[in-house]
Amino acid sequence: MKYWVVAILLWCGAAFAAEPLLTSDDLQPLLSSPQLRVVDIRDAQSFAGGHIEGAQNAPYNEWLGPPENFGILPPAPDMVALVQRLGLTPESRAVVVSAGSDGTDFGAAARVYWMLKSLGVKELSILDGGMQSWDFDGMSTTKAVAPVARTDWAPTFSPRWMATREQVLAHVQKHDATLLDVRPQNFYLGQFKAPMALMAGTIPTAIDQDFTRWVQNGSANAVPTEEARKLAAEIKRPEGQDLVLFCNTGVWSALVWFEMHEIVGLKDVKIYPGSMVDWVQAPTPLPMLNAPSRGTQIVQAFEQAWKNLKK
Repeated sequence: MKYWVVAILLWCGAAFAAEPLLTSDDLQPLLSSPQLRVVDIRDAQSFAGGHIEGAQNAPYNEWLGPPENFGILPPAPDMVALVQRLGLTPESRAVVVSAGSDGTDFGAAARVYWMLKSLGVKELSILDGGMQSWDFDGMSTTKAVAPVARTDWAPTFSPRWMATREQVLAHVQKHDATLLDVRPQNFYLGQFKAPMALMAGTIPTAIDQDFTRWVQNGSANAVPTEEARKLAAEIKRPEGQDLVLFCNTGVWSALVWFEMHEIVGLKDVKIYPGSMVDWVQAPTPLPMLNAPSRGTQIVQAFEQAWKNLKK
């Protein structure tokens, strides 16, 4: 008899484990749960204009590193203070909500999800399509801010799903990991760069796959699971190797990590959070692939400056 009890308990645990991706209809009945924490990462003004009942506001910029290299992790005390303010514990059921405007918004939600998972929150989800889908589905919002009790949980960030600059360089030198650049191909080919990046190009040995293929028609909605499996299958890596994802500042790569690791179930997938902005800021210049010539770099810098002046 006791074996049946154990089996039933195990089945129940699996049945009620948090799904990584929720629709509005999935989330709505969960709002009455005392363990639920809806983490709204929109800016404060958008949050004040209307949000999901019970949601707590933690704008995405609070999850970032320093302004000159914001893809790297913020200091550990800052991360601890943030999860405590949000009332989070390892037992919390957290749902991350973005504005839902596009794939970058989805990536921001995935980045926060990745950070919370690395900090030890076990029951985690993202609202597919963010607030845009919530509103489109006719769900109610409120302007009232629900009080939440601050916790004293002091988690330690696990590096299990992260690769550092030093580790990525070692992978390049040893050829012992598959590096995947998820930026649009013009970034990969060195034809374009992020404003914060000091140089165009990519990391040597990297292959590329555009992150926009992982969302539906430029939205903040994930592609269907079967399509995600096909996209994941395009990436060929030797057995036993890590797959390290990178982009400009760890947002788009978080989106792909989320679908690869949490939806498809691939193992040994990591994010290089600082990505290309961090790579090109190394004190000693690191090797580059597809870096433009000096003359082309000057032209690109001039074009970028001209665009900034026109804003």
